[in-house]
Amino acid sequence: MAAIIGNTLEFYDFTTYAFFAVTIGRTFFPVGDTWLSLLASVATFGVGFVTRPVGAVVIGAYADRSGRKPAMMLSVGLMALGMLMLALTPGYATIGMAAPVLIVIGRLIQGFALGGEVGPSTAYLIENAPADRRGLYASWQVASQGLATLGAGAIGLVLSLGLTPEQMQDWGWRIPFLLGLLIVPAGLYIRRAMPETAAAVAGSTNQAVLRRLVRAHGGRLALMVPLVLCGTVSANVGNYMTTYAIATLKLPGSLAITATVVVGISVATSALLGGWLADRVGRRPVMIVPRLLLTLAAYPAFLLLTRAPGAATLLGLSALLAVLGTLSSTASLVAMVEMLPRSVRSAGLSVVWAFTVLVFGGTTQFVVTWLIGVTGDPLAPGYYLMATGLLGIAAMLAMSETKGAALVE
Repeated sequence: MAAIIGNTLEFYDFTTYAFFAVTIGRTFFPVGDTWLSLLASVATFGVGFVTRPVGAVVIGAYADRSGRKPAMMLSVGLMALGMLMLALTPGYATIGMAAPVLIVIGRLIQGFALGGEVGPSTAYLIENAPADRRGLYASWQVASQGLATLGAGAIGLVLSLGLTPEQMQDWGWRIPFLLGLLIVPAGLYIRRAMPETAAAVAGSTNQAVLRRLVRAHGGRLALMVPLVLCGTVSANVGNYMTTYAIATLKLPGSLAITATVVVGISVATSALLGGWLADRVGRRPVMIVPRLLLTLAAYPAFLLLTRAPGAATLLGLSALLAVLGTLSSTASLVAMVEMLPRSVRSAGLSVVWAFTVLVFGGTTQFVVTWLIGVTGDPLAPGYYLMATGLLGIAAMLAMSETKGAALVE
């Protein structure tokens, strides 16, 4: 609970922004053209990824030299500050250009916090796990993202059914962010009480941790990048389905947000299944087989959705993307953590994850929106999934099996 409560909060916030991208675009970027307004909104969503590498370097290395606990306390506190700014900033019509400026600053703070959250919390889960259950323990990291998606989607669905479009545009979209802030006191309390798994290293510095990481483990870091890449793109395409359904397929908002609920349930359950399978049959098979199936299914799935848009196809495709992508990503996460020793474990995962997510996660929604707009081809998300899936599979085939191996100290 100590590990995942902060991660759930932070992904809840990022996911909620993605779901309300259309509404946020109209509130803070009223440029007159619907597509340009949406493009500005998803670009601001991408801004949050810019500071993730900085947070990964600073907080990730801090966790390796000072312990997991203080790093995790810092990240959840910063995320709360960013959420507060997003929830309370008046719209463009009220304060003009100050509105988008404040939103961008809030996104930068949130990105810094989340960049430093994934490495320490995942390392903490692995270091607390019995040797034969490391996959299941680490799977809660991914499952917490599904819980965040489920919570955000359920709240969004209730609001969309209970409020008029005008109320949702004026103030309703702020409610999910304010509700997310309610978990902050509990998150800080439970993290303050958790036991430490990595003792502070006297005299160590962030620079020393990073030098040791790059010099001794550069090859492993390079192999980890495609794994994070394909998982990041598939997850962000899944999060994009709400915007895709509204802006491209012209489906009702309540149905689009229902897809979010489906994604949340699918991610939470398939993450735990993926962790369990990784402990039983190994990391590599659970990484490779679902990712291959997802790569093969991407084009026909989006083709079916665009030709027969509706509840069954939208919810079915959303579930398919979430289940296959999550199974693979969960096993990949376990394998990546097991590849690194304790002294650089947090920093290594943080840096690879944050830099890769910056380049590919922060641009996925923007690239897909732009491609659909300039080409008129609604199958663009499927093409992107196929290309990145092939890169991930190549890296997975080159990895060694880590099931049953002792953690490197």
